[in-house]
Amino acid sequence: MEGLIGLLITVIILGLVFYVLYWLLAKLPLPAPFNVVAQVVLALIVVVVLLGLLFGQISIPVIRVRG
Repeated sequence: MEGLIGLLITVIILGLVFYVLYWLLAKLPLPAPFNVVAQVVLALIVVVVLLGLLFGQISIPVIRVRG
């Protein structure tokens, strides 16, 4: 159960990071074709990372504090 909660937290944090990157791409004054290409590349990266997490190919290190 702890693995599922950790995965959910990881997906939420990655979602926030990719949302901020998408928002920044929308705010940058890039010409039309470059802006669309950058958004498509970002979307492909999101899909690859999420599929990697789903199938266990990508592991994201977790900082553990020993107390």
